Amino acid sequence: MSKHLPNTLPKIAFLYLDHVQRFFDYSNFKGWPDKIEKVVYHWGKDKERFIAKVKSKEIEVLIGNIPATAYETFREIARALPTVQFIPSLDSQFSNKSKENVTRFCKKYALPIPNTHIFYQPQKAFDFLSKSAYPLIIKKSYGPSNYGGYFVHKVDSFAQACELLESKKYYPVYVQDFIPMAADIRVMLIGHKPVCAFWRRPPLGKWLTNTSQGGSMDYKAVPRKVLQLSVKASKAANAEFWACDIAVGKDGQYRILECATAFAAFSYIRDWIGQYLMWSLSSGQFSKPYIPLYNWEELGKINSALLRTMRHISFSRQCHQSVNDSGETFDKISADGSPLLNAEPNQYEEWPSDVWNYQDNYARYQPSLDKTSAVAVQSVDPQESDISTVENVGREDIQVKEQLPPVLPVISE
Repeated sequence: MSKHLPNTLPKIAFLYLDHVQRFFDYSNFKGWPDKIEKVVYHWGKDKERFIAKVKSKEIEVLIGNIPATAYETFREIARALPTVQFIPSLDSQFSNKSKENVTRFCKKYALPIPNTHIFYQPQKAFDFLSKSAYPLIIKKSYGPSNYGGYFVHKVDSFAQACELLESKKYYPVYVQDFIPMAADIRVMLIGHKPVCAFWRRPPLGKWLTNTSQGGSMDYKAVPRKVLQLSVKASKAANAEFWACDIAVGKDGQYRILECATAFAAFSYIRDWIGQYLMWSLSSGQFSKPYIPLYNWEELGKINSALLRTMRHISFSRQCHQSVNDSGETFDKISADGSPLLNAEPNQYEEWPSDVWNYQDNYARYQPSLDKTSAVAVQSVDPQESDISTVENVGREDIQVKEQLPPVLPVISE
């Protein structure tokens, strides 16, 4: 982990990747007095060059999200750069890689999610689907988001499920119970504090809430319990910045659909993240940004075409004349109304890839992705979701059994 002298600033750099949209720009770190470097990863066989470049520039902090397709490579890069602090940390980006990782993260920290099943053997998946009640949701697991809902599918029968999987070739097979939703809510957090939240509601007679699919959005009266759930997830991830998509079921329950450090955000929110990181990295030389809860209700009144162009928004602190003169529900939590907190870097890897990279570690030993696969996996008790076993069911499996990571094909709520 990076160390620097008191009252000195660490040498920071933006982590960019060719062909990947940049989340941060120099203007998001307005007022940082030192030069901010940039280091670009060029894909392919660029790992060693990238490592050498970071070392030659004497970078102490690398700031930027890593796409799912480069996540495992950057796990290796981070191990080769033990003195460099990655922001967000590779552990907090674990959920960025896949929906499977989101599920494993939520299960570890007892965060509510839809009942979920993950299969690495297609035949196991078909056996499960042939006996299931419908409708079900089948998703593409790989990647951090729903891509506007285009890789999320509702299937109403076993025949539809088979047709979808034959067409899409999704691997692993990721299945969830269909949860009738009134809407979902996206919450964005900085330093574990909600800084923006909005509803996404499906069009009449539809179930997808994505605005690209005709859904609508508004900022009004986001439930306090939704904000509290997002805070719990952010703290569990130890994330400097974070976003949760939370389903509001017609049964009145809240369930996490997605959570990640990679999310779409207007520029003013990226400015706030920059201010927060400047405060965090400077040992207090820069002021912590003041971001009132429920600010989104007021900012949401601004036309979105204008709001997405606004920059460097700030708020004056209220002068409280009495306990209840503020309309903020969260006032009773702390004098600061749920303050921004520093995400302290871990000194260990919580999600090491040699254990948790199921997608690559499992597939590597399979001769094919059909029912002749040499490896079969037992279901496990959902209360022991961090424990799994591998059956010995084929002569090829005898050779690789000890090399396989723990595999958890079925995860239930």
